[in-house]
Amino acid sequence: MTDTPDPQRRHFLKTAGAAAATAMASNALASNALTANFFVHASDKAGAKPAVIGSGEFTYECHHNWGEVPDRIKWHDTHGVAVDAAGLVYITHRAAFNSDIDTAAVFEPSGKFVRSFGKQWAFGGHGIDIRTDGKEEFLYLAINATRPPDGSKPRPGLVAKTTLEGEKVWELPFPKESNLYDAPEKYSPTNVAFAPDGGFYIADGYGLNYIHQYDKDAKYMRSFGGTGEQPGKFKTPHGIWLDNRPGRDPRLIIADRANARLQYLTLEGKPVSIVGNVSFPAHFDIRGTALLVPDLHARVSIFDKDNKVSVHLGYDPKWTEQVLDGFKMRKQPERWENGKFIHPHDACFDSQGNIYVVEWVDTGRVSFLKKV
Repeated sequence: MTDTPDPQRRHFLKTAGAAAATAMASNALASNALTANFFVHASDKAGAKPAVIGSGEFTYECHHNWGEVPDRIKWHDTHGVAVDAAGLVYITHRAAFNSDIDTAAVFEPSGKFVRSFGKQWAFGGHGIDIRTDGKEEFLYLAINATRPPDGSKPRPGLVAKTTLEGEKVWELPFPKESNLYDAPEKYSPTNVAFAPDGGFYIADGYGLNYIHQYDKDAKYMRSFGGTGEQPGKFKTPHGIWLDNRPGRDPRLIIADRANARLQYLTLEGKPVSIVGNVSFPAHFDIRGTALLVPDLHARVSIFDKDNKVSVHLGYDPKWTEQVLDGFKMRKQPERWENGKFIHPHDACFDSQGNIYVVEWVDTGRVSFLKKV
């Protein structure tokens, strides 16, 4: 398919029709039953029951090392996770520079492998999110670096739009129109957020700390942010999301990771407010009034509608102290404990309120948190 954005494929619908919703609900219930069967079997084989974490309405059975990953893929640093309307789970990882391993792998809710794709982005697999354009769902992939066919030095990152099967619709390179980059190699996008009008935002989280805004036709509009500690500035704007929970005016929320805060901005990029009680926030998801925030410092947080902490899943200060040992534990799976996290890099809800967590660890790690 063409590398040029196709405006006819970019109409955004927030929800599907009632008939589709009913069908998806039925599929989700069936998938949930399959998932439950899979994990009971997995627990029996392990000889131990899974750890239970959280509290109240946010209580979960914690199943680590989820998914039947084929030998030809072999996880590296697992980075992104998203769930489509049918319940399929999409996971990205960043493989070694000289590898040709597919960037994204797709699984059924039971953990059964479905397909994989994206060898061309193997070195930079990072953020992944799903949007409905018209009547079709599409993946938006933030690739923080690419490897040329001749295997020479890494090339700049990009954002790609693909079908759910991984067929490329377009690739969007660094925003030359911004006049902010004296070298394309300084651009390293980490995640994408979707605007209510069909446009989108790209967080240059590993590059120059800007947010770049595009319209519904993928045409450049503006940039804002840049490096700093004052409101509206960032140090690693790693995650980005549209917070449109009920009762709120739609706002951008940024996981301002190295500043240890969440920042709210208007849709035009003006600073609004700052939220604390995070340590090293990575990205977001929303379900109802709950805001999900994976935190690289060994926990997954859930905030209520007023952005008060409902629960820090897996949190233990002594454990966190062990994890923050100069990033040694991420390479030592023999030290990992059941019900605890090392470096959660992304997390998302499914339609039943279960949570998938992917972690930035050397061998990759996917955990399924089954709501109880």
